Amino acid sequence: MKVSVVIVNYNVRYFLHQCLLSVYKAIEHIDAEVIVVDNVSKDDSCQMVKEVFPQTILIENTENVGFSKANNQGVAIAKGEYVLILNPDTVVGECLFKEILPFADEQSDLGALTVRLIDGTGVFLPESKRGLPTPKNSIGRMIGSNKYGYYSSYLTKDGIGKIEVLVGAFMLMKRNRYLEVGGFDEDYFMYGEDIDLSYKLTQQGYTNYYYGKSVVIHYKGECTRKDVKYLRHFYGAMNIFYKKHFKLTGLDFLVMRLGVKMWFWIKYFQLSNATILIEDTTNVLFVGDRDINIDLQLNKKIKRIPVSELIKLEEYIRELEIEEIWFEEKSMSFQNIINQIGTHRFHNVLFKILPNSTNFVIGSNSSDGRGEVIYLK
Repeated sequence: MKVSVVIVNYNVRYFLHQCLLSVYKAIEHIDAEVIVVDNVSKDDSCQMVKEVFPQTILIENTENVGFSKANNQGVAIAKGEYVLILNPDTVVGECLFKEILPFADEQSDLGALTVRLIDGTGVFLPESKRGLPTPKNSIGRMIGSNKYGYYSSYLTKDGIGKIEVLVGAFMLMKRNRYLEVGGFDEDYFMYGEDIDLSYKLTQQGYTNYYYGKSVVIHYKGECTRKDVKYLRHFYGAMNIFYKKHFKLTGLDFLVMRLGVKMWFWIKYFQLSNATILIEDTTNVLFVGDRDINIDLQLNKKIKRIPVSELIKLEEYIRELEIEEIWFEEKSMSFQNIINQIGTHRFHNVLFKILPNSTNFVIGSNSSDGRGEVIYLK
Protein backbone atom coordinates (compact mmCIF):
# COMPACT_ATOMS: atom_id res chain seq x y z
CA MET A 1 0.00 0.00 0.00
CA LYS A 2 1.29 3.44 -0.94
CA VAL A 3 -0.41 5.89 1.46
CA SER A 4 -2.24 5.87 4.78
CA VAL A 5 -4.09 9.11 5.56
CA VAL A 6 -4.43 9.60 9.33
CA ILE A 7 -6.98 12.16 10.55
CA VAL A 8 -7.54 12.96 14.23
CA ASN A 9 -11.03 14.34 14.81
CA TYR A 10 -12.65 16.18 17.68
CA ASN A 11 -16.08 17.78 17.32
CA VAL A 12 -15.77 19.02 13.72
CA ARG A 13 -18.28 16.70 12.07
CA TYR A 14 -19.07 18.88 9.02
CA PHE A 15 -15.46 19.81 8.32
CA LEU A 16 -14.51 16.14 8.64
CA HIS A 17 -17.26 15.22 6.17
CA GLN A 18 -15.96 17.65 3.58
CA CYS A 19 -12.35 16.64 4.24
CA LEU A 20 -13.12 12.95 3.70
CA LEU A 21 -15.00 13.72 0.48
CA SER A 22 -11.91 15.48 -0.87
CA VAL A 23 -9.48 12.82 0.38
CA TYR A 24 -11.36 9.93 -1.18
CA LYS A 25 -11.40 11.74 -4.51
CA ALA A 26 -7.65 12.32 -4.21
CA ILE A 27 -6.86 8.63 -3.55
CA GLU A 28 -9.30 7.28 -6.14
CA HIS A 29 -6.54 5.80 -8.31
CA ILE A 30 -3.97 5.17 -5.56
CA ASP A 31 -3.52 2.17 -3.29
CA ALA A 32 -4.42 3.94 -0.07
CA GLU A 33 -6.43 3.82 3.13
CA VAL A 34 -7.98 6.41 5.43
CA ILE A 35 -7.82 6.13 9.21
CA VAL A 36 -9.90 8.43 11.43
CA VAL A 37 -9.08 8.55 15.13
CA ASP A 38 -11.87 10.22 17.11
CA ASN A 39 -11.12 11.73 20.52
CA VAL A 40 -14.61 11.30 22.02
CA SER A 41 -16.45 13.85 19.88
CA LYS A 42 -19.77 14.97 21.33
CA ASP A 43 -21.28 15.52 17.90
CA ASP A 44 -22.21 12.71 15.51
CA SER A 45 -18.81 12.54 13.79
CA CYS A 46 -18.39 8.79 14.30
CA GLN A 47 -21.91 7.97 13.14
CA MET A 48 -21.38 10.10 10.04
CA VAL A 49 -18.14 8.27 9.21
CA LYS A 50 -19.84 4.87 9.61
CA GLU A 51 -22.79 5.82 7.44
CA VAL A 52 -21.20 7.96 4.72
CA PHE A 53 -17.65 6.56 4.58
CA PRO A 54 -17.93 2.92 5.73
CA GLN A 55 -14.62 2.08 4.01
CA THR A 56 -12.82 4.26 6.59
CA ILE A 57 -10.91 2.62 9.43
CA LEU A 58 -12.40 4.28 12.52
CA ILE A 59 -10.79 4.27 15.97
CA GLU A 60 -13.21 5.51 18.63
CA ASN A 61 -11.29 6.48 21.74
CA THR A 62 -13.06 6.35 25.09
CA GLU A 63 -11.13 9.39 26.33
CA ASN A 64 -9.54 12.41 24.71
CA VAL A 65 -5.92 11.29 24.48
CA GLY A 66 -4.74 14.40 22.66
CA PHE A 67 -3.38 15.01 19.16
CA SER A 68 -0.01 13.27 19.55
CA LYS A 69 -1.19 9.98 21.00
CA ALA A 70 -4.18 9.78 18.66
CA ASN A 71 -1.95 10.16 15.61
CA ASN A 72 0.42 7.54 16.99
CA GLN A 73 -2.56 5.20 17.33
CA GLY A 74 -3.44 5.73 13.68
CA VAL A 75 0.10 5.27 12.40
CA ALA A 76 0.51 2.10 14.51
CA ILE A 77 -2.11 0.29 12.41
CA ALA A 78 -1.31 2.02 9.11
CA LYS A 79 -0.20 -0.17 6.20
CA GLY A 80 1.05 2.50 3.81
CA GLU A 81 4.61 3.17 2.77
CA TYR A 82 3.78 6.81 3.47
CA VAL A 83 1.59 8.29 6.16
CA LEU A 84 -0.13 11.64 5.76
CA ILE A 85 -0.98 13.40 9.01
CA LEU A 86 -3.94 15.56 8.01
CA ASN A 87 -6.26 17.86 9.95
CA PRO A 88 -10.01 17.31 9.49
CA ASP A 89 -10.53 21.01 8.75
CA THR A 90 -8.68 20.77 5.44
CA VAL A 91 -9.71 20.40 1.80
CA VAL A 92 -7.36 18.71 -0.67
CA GLY A 93 -7.46 18.67 -4.46
CA GLU A 94 -8.00 15.60 -6.60
CA CYS A 95 -4.45 15.84 -8.01
CA LEU A 96 -2.72 16.14 -4.64
CA PHE A 97 -1.01 12.75 -4.46
CA LYS A 98 -0.22 12.70 -8.18
CA GLU A 99 1.70 15.93 -7.57
CA ILE A 100 3.52 15.23 -4.30
CA LEU A 101 4.27 11.49 -4.33
CA PRO A 102 6.65 11.53 -7.34
CA PHE A 103 8.60 14.35 -5.67
CA ALA A 104 8.64 12.52 -2.32
CA ASP A 105 9.83 9.33 -3.99
CA GLU A 106 12.78 11.20 -5.50
CA GLN A 107 14.06 12.46 -2.13
CA SER A 108 16.20 9.73 -0.58
CA ASP A 109 16.72 11.91 2.50
CA LEU A 110 13.04 12.78 2.95
CA GLY A 111 12.03 13.53 6.51
CA ALA A 112 8.57 15.06 6.03
CA LEU A 113 6.88 17.05 3.29
CA THR A 114 4.24 19.75 3.41
CA VAL A 115 2.41 21.90 0.86
CA ARG A 116 1.15 25.45 0.48
CA LEU A 117 -1.69 26.03 2.93
CA ILE A 118 -4.29 28.76 2.48
CA ASP A 119 -7.08 29.63 4.89
CA GLY A 120 -10.78 29.69 4.03
CA THR A 121 -10.49 33.26 2.76
CA GLY A 122 -7.75 32.33 0.30
CA VAL A 123 -4.90 33.92 2.27
CA PHE A 124 -1.55 32.12 2.33
CA LEU A 125 -0.61 30.73 5.76
CA PRO A 126 3.07 31.56 6.42
CA GLU A 127 3.37 28.71 8.92
CA SER A 128 3.32 26.42 5.87
CA LYS A 129 7.10 26.91 5.77
CA ARG A 130 8.76 27.67 9.07
CA GLY A 131 12.23 27.81 10.51
CA LEU A 132 13.14 26.26 13.83
CA PRO A 133 11.60 28.38 16.64
CA THR A 134 14.79 28.93 18.59
CA PRO A 135 14.43 31.48 21.39
CA LYS A 136 16.02 34.11 19.13
CA ASN A 137 13.72 33.32 16.18
CA SER A 138 10.62 33.31 18.37
CA ILE A 139 11.41 36.64 20.00
CA GLY A 140 12.00 38.11 16.52
CA ARG A 141 8.57 36.93 15.45
CA MET A 142 6.92 38.45 18.51
CA ILE A 143 8.36 41.87 17.73
CA GLY A 144 7.25 41.56 14.10
CA SER A 145 10.62 40.72 12.54
CA ASN A 146 11.54 37.69 10.42
CA LYS A 147 15.21 38.66 10.47
CA TYR A 148 16.21 35.47 12.24
CA GLY A 149 14.17 33.13 10.04
CA TYR A 150 11.03 32.14 11.97
CA TYR A 151 9.40 31.79 8.54
CA SER A 152 11.35 30.42 5.56
CA SER A 153 11.22 33.66 3.57
CA TYR A 154 13.90 32.47 1.15
CA LEU A 155 11.20 30.27 -0.44
CA THR A 156 8.37 31.78 -2.44
CA LYS A 157 4.80 30.65 -1.75
CA ASP A 158 4.80 28.46 -4.84
CA GLY A 159 8.41 27.39 -4.48
CA ILE A 160 9.94 24.00 -3.71
CA GLY A 161 12.76 23.60 -1.23
CA LYS A 162 14.10 22.63 2.14
CA ILE A 163 12.53 23.86 5.37
CA GLU A 164 13.05 23.08 9.04
CA VAL A 165 9.56 22.89 10.53
CA LEU A 166 6.21 21.68 9.19
CA VAL A 167 2.75 22.41 10.56
CA GLY A 168 0.80 19.42 11.91
CA ALA A 169 -2.18 20.13 9.64
CA PHE A 170 -0.33 18.45 6.74
CA MET A 171 2.74 16.23 7.16
CA LEU A 172 3.62 13.49 4.65
CA MET A 173 6.44 11.11 5.58
CA LYS A 174 7.62 7.53 5.27
CA ARG A 175 5.93 5.44 7.93
CA ASN A 176 9.18 3.72 8.89
CA ARG A 177 10.86 7.10 9.49
CA TYR A 178 7.94 8.28 11.59
CA LEU A 179 8.41 5.19 13.76
CA GLU A 180 12.21 5.48 13.70
CA VAL A 181 12.12 8.84 15.49
CA GLY A 182 9.35 7.74 17.86
CA GLY A 183 6.46 9.51 16.13
CA PHE A 184 4.80 12.38 17.95
CA ASP A 185 6.06 12.91 21.50
CA GLU A 186 3.06 12.19 23.74
CA ASP A 187 4.31 14.68 26.32
CA TYR A 188 2.59 17.21 24.04
CA PHE A 189 -1.18 16.96 24.44
CA MET A 190 -1.82 19.59 21.81
CA TYR A 191 0.51 22.01 19.96
CA GLY A 192 4.28 21.84 19.66
CA GLU A 193 4.31 18.19 18.64
CA ASP A 194 4.73 19.10 14.95
CA ILE A 195 7.75 21.27 15.75
CA ASP A 196 9.20 18.48 17.87
CA LEU A 197 8.73 15.81 15.18
CA SER A 198 10.16 18.07 12.47
CA TYR A 199 13.22 18.71 14.61
CA LYS A 200 13.72 15.02 15.45
CA LEU A 201 13.70 14.15 11.75
CA THR A 202 16.39 16.71 10.95
CA GLN A 203 18.45 15.56 13.96
CA GLN A 204 18.43 12.07 12.44
CA GLY A 205 19.91 13.46 9.24
CA TYR A 206 16.71 13.70 7.19
CA THR A 207 15.50 16.76 5.28
CA ASN A 208 12.08 18.36 5.48
CA TYR A 209 10.59 19.79 2.30
CA TYR A 210 8.04 22.38 1.24
CA TYR A 211 6.18 21.71 -2.03
CA GLY A 212 4.45 24.97 -2.89
CA LYS A 213 3.03 23.80 -6.22
CA SER A 214 0.25 21.95 -4.38
CA VAL A 215 -2.36 23.94 -2.45
CA VAL A 216 -4.57 22.77 0.41
CA ILE A 217 -7.24 24.74 2.28
CA HIS A 218 -6.82 24.76 6.04
CA TYR A 219 -9.63 26.43 7.95
CA LYS A 220 -7.15 27.77 10.47
CA GLY A 221 -8.59 27.87 13.96
CA GLU A 222 -11.46 25.43 13.36
CA CYS A 223 -9.98 22.36 15.04
CA THR A 224 -8.16 24.43 17.64
CA ARG A 225 -10.35 27.27 18.88
CA LYS A 226 -8.23 30.29 19.67
CA ASP A 227 -9.05 30.84 23.31
CA VAL A 228 -7.25 30.99 26.65
CA LYS A 229 -7.20 27.18 26.85
CA TYR A 230 -5.43 27.10 23.49
CA LEU A 231 -2.88 29.66 24.66
CA ARG A 232 -2.12 27.70 27.81
CA HIS A 233 -1.61 24.50 25.81
CA PHE A 234 0.73 26.25 23.39
CA TYR A 235 2.60 28.00 26.21
CA GLY A 236 3.15 24.67 27.91
CA ALA A 237 4.18 22.99 24.65
CA MET A 238 6.89 25.55 23.90
CA ASN A 239 8.28 25.16 27.40
CA ILE A 240 8.47 21.38 26.84
CA PHE A 241 10.20 21.88 23.49
CA TYR A 242 12.83 24.26 24.79
CA LYS A 243 13.62 22.16 27.85
CA LYS A 244 13.87 19.01 25.73
CA HIS A 245 16.04 20.28 22.88
CA PHE A 246 17.95 23.33 24.13
CA LYS A 247 20.35 23.28 27.04
CA LEU A 248 19.60 26.73 28.35
CA THR A 249 21.20 28.15 31.43
CA GLY A 250 21.29 31.50 33.16
CA LEU A 251 20.38 34.45 30.94
CA ASP A 252 19.32 32.29 27.96
CA PHE A 253 16.80 30.41 30.10
CA LEU A 254 15.40 33.65 31.52
CA VAL A 255 15.07 35.18 28.03
CA MET A 256 13.29 32.08 26.79
CA ARG A 257 10.78 32.09 29.67
CA LEU A 258 10.14 35.81 29.31
CA GLY A 259 9.76 35.46 25.54
CA VAL A 260 7.19 32.68 25.78
CA LYS A 261 5.32 34.58 28.49
CA MET A 262 5.34 37.73 26.38
CA TRP A 263 3.91 35.76 23.45
CA PHE A 264 1.14 34.46 25.72
CA TRP A 265 0.02 37.92 26.78
CA ILE A 266 0.26 39.40 23.28
CA LYS A 267 -1.98 36.62 21.93
CA TYR A 268 -4.30 36.88 24.93
CA PHE A 269 -5.14 40.49 24.11
CA GLN A 270 -5.52 39.64 20.41
CA LEU A 271 -8.10 36.90 21.00
CA SER A 272 -11.15 39.12 20.74
CA ASN A 273 -9.77 41.02 17.77
CA ALA A 274 -9.76 38.36 15.03
CA THR A 275 -10.57 40.20 11.83
CA ILE A 276 -14.12 39.54 10.65
CA LEU A 277 -14.23 40.25 6.95
CA ILE A 278 -17.98 40.82 6.86
CA GLU A 279 -20.37 40.86 9.82
CA ASP A 280 -23.33 39.70 7.71
CA THR A 281 -23.82 39.01 4.04
CA THR A 282 -26.87 39.32 1.84
CA ASN A 283 -25.54 39.32 -1.72
CA VAL A 284 -24.40 35.77 -2.46
CA LEU A 285 -23.25 34.38 -5.80
CA PHE A 286 -23.83 30.65 -6.17
CA VAL A 287 -21.69 28.90 -8.78
CA GLY A 288 -23.41 25.67 -9.76
CA ASP A 289 -26.59 24.03 -10.98
CA ARG A 290 -28.63 23.44 -7.83
CA ASP A 291 -31.61 25.74 -7.17
CA ILE A 292 -30.20 26.96 -3.89
CA ASN A 293 -33.08 29.37 -3.13
CA ILE A 294 -35.43 26.45 -2.54
CA ASP A 295 -33.16 25.08 0.16
CA LEU A 296 -32.32 28.32 1.92
CA GLN A 297 -34.27 29.88 4.76
CA LEU A 298 -31.99 32.85 5.41
CA ASN A 299 -32.14 36.53 4.54
CA LYS A 300 -29.79 36.24 1.60
CA LYS A 301 -30.17 37.26 -2.01
CA ILE A 302 -28.83 34.35 -4.05
CA LYS A 303 -27.70 34.95 -7.60
CA ARG A 304 -26.79 31.82 -9.54
CA ILE A 305 -24.41 31.32 -12.46
CA PRO A 306 -23.31 28.08 -14.16
CA VAL A 307 -19.71 26.91 -13.87
CA SER A 308 -19.21 27.86 -17.51
CA GLU A 309 -19.46 31.51 -16.43
CA LEU A 310 -16.49 31.30 -14.04
CA ILE A 311 -14.36 33.20 -16.51
CA LYS A 312 -16.55 36.24 -15.74
CA LEU A 313 -16.33 35.84 -11.96
CA GLU A 314 -14.46 39.07 -11.33
CA GLU A 315 -16.94 40.96 -13.47
CA TYR A 316 -19.93 39.51 -11.57
CA ILE A 317 -18.40 40.40 -8.19
CA ARG A 318 -17.88 43.97 -9.22
CA GLU A 319 -21.14 44.59 -11.05
CA LEU A 320 -23.46 42.70 -8.68
CA GLU A 321 -21.68 43.88 -5.49
CA ILE A 322 -21.20 40.28 -4.40
CA GLU A 323 -20.19 39.75 -0.78
CA GLU A 324 -19.99 35.98 -0.68
CA ILE A 325 -19.38 33.20 -3.23
CA TRP A 326 -20.61 29.62 -2.84
CA PHE A 327 -19.11 26.89 -5.02
CA GLU A 328 -21.10 23.73 -5.71
CA GLU A 329 -18.69 20.81 -5.51
CA LYS A 330 -21.02 18.61 -7.57
CA SER A 331 -20.44 20.92 -10.53
CA MET A 332 -16.75 21.61 -9.89
CA SER A 333 -13.76 19.65 -8.68
CA PHE A 334 -12.23 20.41 -5.30
CA GLN A 335 -9.06 21.31 -7.20
CA ASN A 336 -10.90 23.94 -9.23
CA ILE A 337 -12.57 25.35 -6.12
CA ILE A 338 -9.23 25.63 -4.31
CA ASN A 339 -7.73 27.37 -7.34
CA GLN A 340 -10.65 29.80 -7.56
CA ILE A 341 -10.42 30.70 -3.87
CA GLY A 342 -6.65 31.14 -4.07
CA THR A 343 -6.93 33.27 -7.21
CA HIS A 344 -9.89 35.51 -6.35
CA ARG A 345 -8.99 36.85 -2.93
CA PHE A 346 -11.08 39.98 -3.37
CA HIS A 347 -11.44 42.49 -0.58
CA ASN A 348 -14.56 41.81 1.50
CA VAL A 349 -15.59 38.67 -0.37
CA LEU A 350 -16.10 35.37 1.46
CA PHE A 351 -15.94 31.85 0.03
CA LYS A 352 -17.91 28.75 0.92
CA ILE A 353 -18.33 25.26 -0.50
CA LEU A 354 -21.46 23.16 -0.95
CA PRO A 355 -20.08 19.59 -0.84
CA ASN A 356 -21.74 17.05 -3.09
CA SER A 357 -24.76 15.16 -1.67
CA THR A 358 -24.87 17.27 1.52
CA ASN A 359 -27.27 19.78 3.04
CA PHE A 360 -24.70 22.26 4.35
CA VAL A 361 -22.48 25.02 3.03
CA ILE A 362 -19.13 25.40 4.74
CA GLY A 363 -16.48 28.12 4.84
CA SER A 364 -14.76 30.74 6.95
CA ASN A 365 -15.64 34.35 7.70
CA SER A 366 -12.31 35.34 9.21
CA SER A 367 -8.65 34.51 8.73
CA ASP A 368 -8.09 33.27 12.28
CA GLY A 369 -11.49 32.41 13.72
CA ARG A 370 -13.83 29.47 13.55
CA GLY A 371 -15.42 28.39 10.31
CA GLU A 372 -19.10 28.70 9.54
CA VAL A 373 -21.63 26.05 8.56
CA ILE A 374 -24.92 27.08 6.94
CA TYR A 375 -27.56 24.37 7.00
CA LEU A 376 -29.91 23.91 4.07
CA LYS A 377 -33.29 22.12 4.11
